[in-house]
Amino acid sequence: MMLVIGNKRYSSWSLRPWVLMKHFNIPFEEKLIPLDQPDSEENILKYSPSKKVPALVDADISVWESMAIMEYLNEKYPEKQLWPADAKKRAIARSVANEMHSGFSTMRNLMSHDLQKIVPGFDYSTAKDDVNRIMDIWRECLHKSGGPFLFGSFNIADAMYAPVVNRFITYDVKVDTDCAKYIIAMRELPAHKAWIDAGLVEKLEMPRYT
Repeated sequence: MMLVIGNKRYSSWSLRPWVLMKHFNIPFEEKLIPLDQPDSEENILKYSPSKKVPALVDADISVWESMAIMEYLNEKYPEKQLWPADAKKRAIARSVANEMHSGFSTMRNLMSHDLQKIVPGFDYSTAKDDVNRIMDIWRECLHKSGGPFLFGSFNIADAMYAPVVNRFITYDVKVDTDCAKYIIAMRELPAHKAWIDAGLVEKLEMPRYT
C-alpha cells in the first residue's frame, strides 16, 4: 500500500491516517507531495480524484478522505482493532471522530496546523466554542475510560484529534489537568512524535494550510 500525504509541517489531514498506520504497524510506502506548488494538484490527481491529500492506494483501489481511509484499514485489518472492541464504546468513538471530521471549522480556520510555529498568548476567543467543545469531549471520554487515550488505548478517534493536540500547543490554549495529560500522552506517542520531528525540520514555506 501507498499513503499519499502532504507536508508534515502543515497537513493535518495527512497526519491522521499516517499516525494510525505507524502506531498499528500497518506496512505502507509513503509518498509526500508538497502542497501549494504549481504542480501539486496535477500530482495529487494521479492518486486522488478530489485533488486533495491524503489518499491510500492499495493495488487497484484508491481511497481518499482521512475517515474513509481509516475505515478501510479497519475492515482490512480487523485483528488490529482500530476502533474499540466494545460496541457501545465504538459507537461513541465513531461519533466523536466524525464530529471532528465535519466540525470545528472556526478553530481550524483561525488556528492553522503549523508544527514550526508557537504563538504565546494567542487570542483564540472567536474559536472558544470549538475549543470548549473539544475539551468537553476529551474530559468525558477520559473520565469514562481512565485514559491515557480517549477510549483507553489509542485508536482512530485519537488519530482524528492528533492535529488538535498540536494546535493547542501552537496557540497556547489553556487546558485543565485531564486535557493536559491527554496532550502529553498524544505528543509522546512514538508514531506521533516521529511525524512531529519530521515536520519540525521541513524547509518548504507555504501559505496557511489546514
